[in-house]
Amino acid sequence: MKTNRLVFDTNVIVSALMFPRSLPRQAFNLAYATGKILVSSATVRELEEILSRKKFEKYFSMEERIKFVAKFFADAEIIEIRETISVCRDRKDDKFLEVAVNGKADYLITGDRDLLVLHPFRDIQILTPADFLTQSP
Repeated sequence: MKTNRLVFDTNVIVSALMFPRSLPRQAFNLAYATGKILVSSATVRELEEILSRKKFEKYFSMEERIKFVAKFFADAEIIEIRETISVCRDRKDDKFLEVAVNGKADYLITGDRDLLVLHPFRDIQILTPADFLTQSP
């Protein structure tokens, strides 16, 4: 059985962390159990920056957030970006396409319309968490 290679945008990861019964969490759990999650230094930096915001203090202690990022980073495959991508309407989202292309991803899981409109991108399926759950084998 083929192991899927997946990229998650930051908002999906944060939603998965915050809402244990949500579709993002179900998609994240499925990907974690059956595939390999791909990251780059830029996507991990963004996750760290977002989770360090004060507004998350009411949901998780800083220690819990640090542990989550450390485990996530340790379990993920770190992709070196050799080919840069500049196609997304929101240039901040190009980093997810870069991870997907450079890491030969099968899926990019996102709720971001700026990425979803590119589906498929170079044979990479760009799907919402709900669509990933219904389409994955």
